[in-house]
Amino acid sequence: MDLQDTIRTYRLFSGSYDVVFGPVFHPGRKDAVRIANAQPGQRILEVGVGTGLSLPYFRKDSEVTGIDVSAEMLKKAHDRVANKNLTNVKGIYEMDAEAMTFPDNSFDAVLALYVASVVPNPAKFAAEMRRVCRPGGTIVLVNHFASETGVMRIVEKILAPLAGFIGFHADFSLTNFLKVSELTVREIKPSNLFGYWRLLRCVNEKPAG
Repeated sequence: MDLQDTIRTYRLFSGSYDVVFGPVFHPGRKDAVRIANAQPGQRILEVGVGTGLSLPYFRKDSEVTGIDVSAEMLKKAHDRVANKNLTNVKGIYEMDAEAMTFPDNSFDAVLALYVASVVPNPAKFAAEMRRVCRPGGTIVLVNHFASETGVMRIVEKILAPLAGFIGFHADFSLTNFLKVSELTVREIKPSNLFGYWRLLRCVNEKPAG
């Protein structure tokens, strides 16, 4: 799966994303924002902001920036910011998560919701999050990771070759991601319906240069 696959998939999903994926992903979205946004006055980046479903949950004293590769999704995010008068959202940009244009140490916290299994190169994605997050800052991810056993593991293996069509890696390994990402994980816990997704709370001990 490459970047164009991701852009094409989210162009197709942009019209129905809030209805189909909004309620299902809501618990993980809200929990991640709460963790990333725990301190007052933080500079926060959301990677893969999509239609901006998470934006209303950030503290009013924060400075929030969002990026995404889908222009169609970002149009909805801009509309949400305007309609809800979210003055703490300082900018929403069309940008590749693997090649951000922000300077080093630009943010106190970075979160990425349902993005890790979508990007072409998870190692570059994680390195960029570490680079733009200040040393000691918070990085939070919520994502699907492959099941270890059971029926879902079989289903994920069947879906794995279809990543370019379905828009994500169904067999995305947590073990492999932790290895290539070099993230310092402080907590891993189940998230969303049946705990099928997982939330990773990390501390940025290894900023990427």
